[in-house]
Amino acid sequence: MEQTVNNRCVSSDVKLGEGVKIAPFTNLYGCTIGDNSKVGTFVEIQKNAQIGANCKIQSHTFICEGVIVEDECFIGHGVTFINDPYPRSTNANGELQGEQDWAVVPTIIKRGASIGSGATVMCGVVIGEGAIVGAGSMVTKSVQSATIVAGNPARFKRRIDE
Repeated sequence: MEQTVNNRCVSSDVKLGEGVKIAPFTNLYGCTIGDNSKVGTFVEIQKNAQIGANCKIQSHTFICEGVIVEDECFIGHGVTFINDPYPRSTNANGELQGEQDWAVVPTIIKRGASIGSGATVMCGVVIGEGAIVGAGSMVTKSVQSATIVAGNPARFKRRIDE
């Protein structure tokens, strides 16, 4: 059962930690959000997505099923995650696809990583601990910890400690 309060649509199956702040005009269902995290306006977080503690999820971001965002991550404005590398509208019988017609491909954003505004993250990648993804990047491969990547496709720019 969904509940709309102060322009927030939060399903009863959402698990919220202590001190979570949710802006108006959000859509959350079947997800978990850790302690002290902030979710901005016009964000959707789908079922089976997990957001860690002390995260910031900025406005207009889409976090789909299968995405795990560990603690202390920053997800910029308008970031889009993808969980199906070959999406289709219909199955082999020409009927609209249902959950049984495809498999979620998980994505993991490790502790302390930051993803810049407007980035798109393909499914099946791991963005390493403390990594930074530049704004507008298209992440098609996993990103090593403590590195900066940017571009389309996102490419290694430098280590953070350099």
